[in-house]
Amino acid sequence: MAICDTCGNDYHRSLNVTQDGRTYTFDSLECAIQRLAPSCAHCGCRIIGHGLEIDEVVYCCSHCARASGVHSLVDHA
Repeated sequence: MAICDTCGNDYHRSLNVTQDGRTYTFDSLECAIQRLAPSCAHCGCRIIGHGLEIDEVVYCCSHCARASGVHSLVDHA
């Protein structure tokens, strides 16, 4: 069994995720997202898709980018 790095739960079906050379242990995808996914600079939601980035600032969509004054980013469908 392994301890989740986000919630501390000891779970027998944990998963490991390696990001930037560091390995994390999680008991669920929810905990992995909470720990590793970036947050939108405008609305704060966790970005679990591609998102949009400019000057190291990440947005979940072009609407949030525009609301923050960034008009050069567009969503890709």
